[in-house]
Amino acid sequence: MSGTKPDILWAPHQVDRFVVCDSELSLYHVESTVNSELKAGSLRLSEDSAATLLSINSDTPYMKCVAWYLNYDPECLLAVGQANGRVVLTSLGQDHNSKFKDLIGKEFVPKHARQCNTLAWNPLDSNWLAAGLDKHRADFSVLIWDICSKYTPDIVPMEKVRLSAGETETSLLVTKPLYELGQNDACLSLCWLPRDQKLLLAGMHRNLAIFDLRNTSQKMFVNTKAVQGVTVDPYFHDRVASFYEGQVAIWDLRKFEKPVLTLTEQPKPLTKVAWCPTRTGLLATLTRDSNIIRLYDMQHTPTPIGDETEPTIIERSVQPCDNYIASFAWHPTSQNRMIVVTPNRTMSDFTVFERISLAWSPITSLMWACGRHLYECAEEENDNSLEKDIATKMRLRALSRYGLDTEQVWRNYILAGNEDPQLKSLWYTLHFMKQYTEDMDQKSPGNKGSLVYAGIKSIVKSSLGMVESSRHNWSGLDKQADIQNLNEERILALQLCGWIKKGTDVDVGPFLNSLVQEGEWERAAAVALFNLDIRRAIQILNEGASSEKGDLNLNVVAMALSGYTDEKNSLWREMCSTLRLQLNNPYLCVMFAFLTSETGSYDGVLYENRVAVRDRVAFACKFLSDAQLNRYIEKLTNEMKEAGNLEGILLTGLTKDGVDLMESYVDRTGDVQTASYCMLQGSPLDVLKDERVQYWIENYRNLLDAWRFWHKRAEFDIHRSKLDPSSKPLAQVFVSCNFCGKSISYSCSSVPHQGRGFSQYGVSGSPTKSKVTSCPGCRKPLPRCALCLINMGTPVSSCPGGSKSDEKVDLSKDKKLAQFNNWFTWCHNCRHGGHAGHMLSWFRDHAECPVSACTCKCMQLDTTGNLVPAETVQP
Repeated sequence: MSGTKPDILWAPHQVDRFVVCDSELSLYHVESTVNSELKAGSLRLSEDSAATLLSINSDTPYMKCVAWYLNYDPECLLAVGQANGRVVLTSLGQDHNSKFKDLIGKEFVPKHARQCNTLAWNPLDSNWLAAGLDKHRADFSVLIWDICSKYTPDIVPMEKVRLSAGETETSLLVTKPLYELGQNDACLSLCWLPRDQKLLLAGMHRNLAIFDLRNTSQKMFVNTKAVQGVTVDPYFHDRVASFYEGQVAIWDLRKFEKPVLTLTEQPKPLTKVAWCPTRTGLLATLTRDSNIIRLYDMQHTPTPIGDETEPTIIERSVQPCDNYIASFAWHPTSQNRMIVVTPNRTMSDFTVFERISLAWSPITSLMWACGRHLYECAEEENDNSLEKDIATKMRLRALSRYGLDTEQVWRNYILAGNEDPQLKSLWYTLHFMKQYTEDMDQKSPGNKGSLVYAGIKSIVKSSLGMVESSRHNWSGLDKQADIQNLNEERILALQLCGWIKKGTDVDVGPFLNSLVQEGEWERAAAVALFNLDIRRAIQILNEGASSEKGDLNLNVVAMALSGYTDEKNSLWREMCSTLRLQLNNPYLCVMFAFLTSETGSYDGVLYENRVAVRDRVAFACKFLSDAQLNRYIEKLTNEMKEAGNLEGILLTGLTKDGVDLMESYVDRTGDVQTASYCMLQGSPLDVLKDERVQYWIENYRNLLDAWRFWHKRAEFDIHRSKLDPSSKPLAQVFVSCNFCGKSISYSCSSVPHQGRGFSQYGVSGSPTKSKVTSCPGCRKPLPRCALCLINMGTPVSSCPGGSKSDEKVDLSKDKKLAQFNNWFTWCHNCRHGGHAGHMLSWFRDHAECPVSACTCKCMQLDTTGNLVPAETVQP
């Protein structure tokens, strides 16, 4: 390599040594500098490593190529190809093993002197060394030497060879190679094929040739200009790379006629290509006068039928150093590690970092791959963040059939886990809306049923200026209070709030009893007080204090209530106004706020955000005038919409305002499941057609599919089509005739098409006697089943896995003409098929097409065919 750029080689079996070759051989030792300082005389390679010079060998002038001996012993034996064609075995440092001491200094001389271009040690027989030389008209260009062969007897000893260790000894010349190949041609590059000891790939002058040493008179070759730098992929022995000027060709030795892939041409000539020995399919290339190494990651994706497609190439560039790079070498064992050398012998240790591939499964498992390592994100044992994740909640709710109970709508709250008060309010609101809509439709069809789903905001607006207030007596006190007279709209609003049952009776007694049974003592007492029944409120508080789970402090609150007086300057009023804010329970707080407030001014009750929206709205309906009620409902609605609070559906209903509120809720929580089921419950058509609603529904359908909840998604589609008939999709796929192209699907359907009955096709109305074996348009015969050889359209009399009687029962039960076993089924690749029942039976035991001359692996083409629905898998 005299006068040329330096080259660099890692030791094959000593992972901490490498050689730099130019006019001399320099052996370096690499050591880590992570926990130590840089030693004197060491060269910094990277932040973590440094190199120390061990020895120099300058006894082999005119070097053109160097190859490191692949066996473990001797360690530092190198073959050097010289400008005169000779190959010299030399060593770096002393080797005390006398067994191999005779190899040092041995020379292998061709008949005619010319330049040695390349050397390659046989990986299977370590004593074989192949040398590629320039062209000579009377000699061979590929010579294979056996380094352990005896010297030629008629050769006289040559001059003494001076070694770097200072010793001198006589070396013998070997002139008879083991094999001679490539007569009257030039060899520019060489590599042995690892799959066989006697296969050699050579880049000749104008072709790539594969020589088989068992029959040297024959060779397999392909004409190409890409004959330089041939190298075999260590992980795929049939894949070879070579280059010419700025272009790299990738060859498959099984299809050697042409390159399987040609990489993007570089603007400058290439100087080196090398496969990474620790990484599958990673090829590095270097161009002249460049500080960039280009990497090509070749990812093969096997097809289902077993053949490999054209590789997917991921191209990237790395810059190991700022100066131009003369050469590089991959480390033999450290993953993706290489060392580069510049023309002025500056070296750099560099690791190519892999791109990190992140995979997040639909069931929240997180994994990522980096190189050969696969990492899985494991949650801490005490971390319950996964349980709080909305995706986990939606998945569990889907398994419990959440949202599908359309009779007892309120039960969906229990199916959701019985823990979210907003969901409880939402589903009770939808339950009451459904209940009172049906009740109104029965009384006067088409009257006010749609008004219920419009929400209390619309209901209140429809009754403005129609309500007057009147004085009502307190129950248990000799006092009176102003309460609004309840018209039909306000009664409906109270019913939607759950305070009173359907009918004309405005008694809150049943509601109070249900609250007491659920243990909501404070809320029940507050509702009783708001209905001017202070005696019942005190009684409920006493019951709560005496119950097992009750609070003894409720007796104190009851005692305070019993001292109520409406005198404005009384000590009782003053103390209650001051101390009520110290009460923890919001309902106890608003009870005293109500008793100490001025007539018509109830802000302490109406704007206590910890009290349920339905209770505040019901209170407003009883005590506020029309103008005050409308302003309050409008303000509260806007607050609910901004916060995305599902309790606000009581006010907005399933209208455009309801969609705005639900949008805020989905933005805050990501719960497209609740949004989809809620908007389908009773929304008018224009609301269902809203882009946001359709987006939530489609996202939830995709989510069910991603979880492999295909049955659940089908249930959701059925549920959707019942509540929104316009969502039922039209037929998207139909079976067409091969001859005329018209649909024949309707001839196999129990639904007449365009008013035409089955009699026009000669088909009787009995589903068990159907026999439609020709196209209804052109009367050409339908294809035959590949297994039974009967024309399609003929029912399968007996299906695998079931008796004939079973099929008849199913037919009469479903009232369908074409059962699944009779469906037309065919492979999209080879177009062969038949009855679905027969195809299923065949592919249970076979992967290949049932047609004898066809080799298509039909079943393997179905990537989802072996997937199992995950509804039964517990999370």
